[in-house]
Amino acid sequence: MKNPEVLAIITGRGGSKGVPGKNIKVLLGEPLIFYTIEEAKKSKRLTRFIVSTDDEKIANVARSFGVDVPFMRPKEFATDTATDIQYLQHAVDWLRDNEGYSPDIILRLPPTSPLRRAEHIDEGVRLLIDAGDSLDSVRPIVEVPRHPYKMWTVLDEKSMEPFIKPYLQADFQLKEPWNEPRQRLPKVYVHTGAMDIMWRKTLEEKKSTSGDRVGYFFMSPEDSVNIDSPIDFKLAEILMAERMNL
Repeated sequence: MKNPEVLAIITGRGGSKGVPGKNIKVLLGEPLIFYTIEEAKKSKRLTRFIVSTDDEKIANVARSFGVDVPFMRPKEFATDTATDIQYLQHAVDWLRDNEGYSPDIILRLPPTSPLRRAEHIDEGVRLLIDAGDSLDSVRPIVEVPRHPYKMWTVLDEKSMEPFIKPYLQADFQLKEPWNEPRQRLPKVYVHTGAMDIMWRKTLEEKKSTSGDRVGYFFMSPEDSVNIDSPIDFKLAEILMAERMNL
């Protein structure tokens, strides 16, 4: 596919509890969503981007930066338990039914990853286009800061056990991996949360944002900060200030 239609959906609901109002909370003089909008504008691969939100304040801020907010997200798709696929599918359905617009590729771009760059967006889209039908989606990954073999689950008031038991991986020979140096453990990666990139048919036919065959590319930890808490917000401020030489 030479020139696919690539839609980015910048997502931002108004009911954040960890950092109230975080999607438009001011970070170095600009609302948080500004940084995602600016990188979307710089992208060479996106053909359109919109904002999906249930909050009029977020919508108005997005419009002030020249971003299309074609609809308001229904409240039932903006709760703590609403899934990504629900509001993404709502956006795709609305655009098809009201504008006759159906993109080939869809990106979810949350404002909570303000250090994500346009180059990351373009790399992920390129990988999916080049892969064609061999991949259902592409996600950015980073090596985990804490290995899952070092994690524990509490059983009762006095005891705990390893969250991942060694026998779950038959070819892993270390008897007690939670007591081993991390250098001896297998490399493990986590989805950064900076974006999801999928074919529209992955969303519509497989009812999934990942599908069965997921491609990947690497992001640095410095570019991968995902804001869920006040500490994350402070870290993002520090790293963004360094990037801007402030």
